[in-house]
Amino acid sequence: MSAAVATGIAAAQPARLVDVDGVTKCFGTEDDRQICLESCSFGIPRGKLTVLMGPSGCGKTTLINLIAGYELPDRGSVRLEGAPVAGPGSDRLVVFQETTLFPWMTVYGNVAFGCKVKRLSQAAIREKAERILAKVGLYAFRDKYPSQLSGGMQRRTELARALINDPKLMILDEPFRGLDAMTRELMQEFYLKLFEETCLTTLFVTHELEEAIFMADRLVLLTYKPGQVKEILDVDLPRPRHFSMFASKRFFELHDHAMSLLVEESKKAFAAGCTSAFDQIAGARPPAGG
Repeated sequence: MSAAVATGIAAAQPARLVDVDGVTKCFGTEDDRQICLESCSFGIPRGKLTVLMGPSGCGKTTLINLIAGYELPDRGSVRLEGAPVAGPGSDRLVVFQETTLFPWMTVYGNVAFGCKVKRLSQAAIREKAERILAKVGLYAFRDKYPSQLSGGMQRRTELARALINDPKLMILDEPFRGLDAMTRELMQEFYLKLFEETCLTTLFVTHELEEAIFMADRLVLLTYKPGQVKEILDVDLPRPRHFSMFASKRFFELHDHAMSLLVEESKKAFAAGCTSAFDQIAGARPPAGG
């Protein structure tokens, strides 16, 4: 393919892979109707890592379910490359907080599972599985079972199981939550390196502000319920990222600005009785006297 043709194809693709446009989502009966999201709009740029943050109860999980196609909006639309999202698909894959590995399958079996469902040939499955296992550093552990792996290795196995299906969008729902501090840092570094090599469009949900700024190209901050976009913050730290950036002036500027917005929304959540509202903000405390 010539450079001119490749440029033409790239130019024909929209800059945003996903558009969330005026989405409202409610739950409950008519007598006890709860508005989770209201007129929520933002885009997920192609080839970028977008991080979603907000106080507990702001609708982050609901947005994941809408983008993945597990639920449909009551009003508004979610579009992938301009087409409405009408259900789940292999072009959008979710790695959840809790492990979903099959305990009776080996690492190889778990990673290859999606390809087997697609009925690829054994040779094609083996080639793809071995390549992705080598990429995530698990080739030597391909015959182990999940119970024989560390927490970080289980997370890498789940990432490999998603990556082997070549998704257009990777959705990570607090994927490193529950890991010890050292393993969490290693997994952050691992995924950043993977992202910077592949530019795989990623939606990353976290409660940790430092993690959010370290990972993100764009930080989407949500209000307390009903969830709306409070601000979209462009994170202009250079790539490749390194932990030394935590000490940079720009990191502190971004952190302080995002912190002020999150504390404002967390106070609303705390006043409404959400006692976990401040969990995602390191160093923040509920206001004295409620």
